[in-house]
Amino acid sequence: MSKGKIIPNSPQLTHVNSLKTLVENRTIYNLQNCELNIFETYQQSDLVSLKFNDLVVTSMLKGKKIMHLMEEDGFDYTPGQTVIVPSNVEMKIDFPEATMNNPTQCLALAIDNQKINQTIDFLNEKYPKVGVNNYWQLDERNFFFQNNVELAQTINKLIGICQSTALTKDVLADLALQELIVQISQCQTIKDIQQNKIQSSNPYFAAILENIQDNLTSKINVKSIADSAGLSLTSFYRLFKKEMGISPVEYIILERIKLAKQLLQDQSIYIKNVSYESGFENPNYFIRAFKLHEGITPKQYQQLNNQA
Repeated sequence: MSKGKIIPNSPQLTHVNSLKTLVENRTIYNLQNCELNIFETYQQSDLVSLKFNDLVVTSMLKGKKIMHLMEEDGFDYTPGQTVIVPSNVEMKIDFPEATMNNPTQCLALAIDNQKINQTIDFLNEKYPKVGVNNYWQLDERNFFFQNNVELAQTINKLIGICQSTALTKDVLADLALQELIVQISQCQTIKDIQQNKIQSSNPYFAAILENIQDNLTSKINVKSIADSAGLSLTSFYRLFKKEMGISPVEYIILERIKLAKQLLQDQSIYIKNVSYESGFENPNYFIRAFKLHEGITPKQYQQLNNQA
C-alpha cells in the first residue's frame, strides 16, 4: 500500500512537435559530476531497456511504469517514489498506460561514482554516525522507497540547478548532491524501520530503542527517555537523528503505525480503540498520521486487509 505522495515538481513536458520519439524521449542536462535526464513516454510499450554507466537516482513525476530490476518481480513505479540503480545495471520498463494524453515523465540523475565516494567519505569523516561499523552509505539492495519532503525538495533544487545557466551551477550541484545522498540514506532508514529491518550496531542505543518499544502504548515523554540515557534533550535528538536518520518523535509515530496495522487485522475492532491501543491519544491525529504514511485511512486499510 502506498504512502501519501510527495512528488518533486514536474518540468514542462516537451512540445509534441519537438519529440524525437514517443518512447523514453530524452532531454539531457550535463554538469561536471552529474547528468540530469528527463524521460517522457507517450505510448504503451513493454520491456524497454535502459542502462547507465554511473549510479542513477530516478524519481517518477507523472504516470505509471512497471520496473523490472535486480532480478526482482516487476513492481509498479508511480509519482512519489524513487528508485536508485547501480552503475551498469539494466532496467527493463513497461509503460502499460502511456498515451499522448497521459504520458509518463521520470527523471534520472546519473552521478559520477567518484563523486559519490568522495561525498560519502566526507560525511563519514565530518558527520560520523554513532556505533561500530555504522557508516553513511547508499544501500543498493534497498533501491525502491517512498519520497519524503526533504528528498523531494533536494531533487527540485537539483532540477533547478541543472536547468540554470549560472556560472556556479557545478559548485551548487555538488552541494546539492551531498544533500541528496543524506536524504536517500534517511529514506532507506525509514523503509527499514517500517519493514523491521533496522538494527542498531550500538548496544547503548539499542537500549534506548527497547525503552521506547516497552512504552509504545503509553504516553512517551522524550525528555524522560533522554534523561534515562544521561543525555540532554538536544544531545538526545542529535544522537537519534545520527543513528536512525529521523527524529525520535518520527520514529515513535512509525512504530505506533506498525502496531496499529497489526491491530487492524481484526475486522471487528473500532478505529477509535486502535488509536488508543497503539499509543495515540487523539483518534483524529491518529487518522491523519496513518493516512500521511500509508496513503489511506485506517478504516480503508482495515477493509482492504479483510478483502484479501
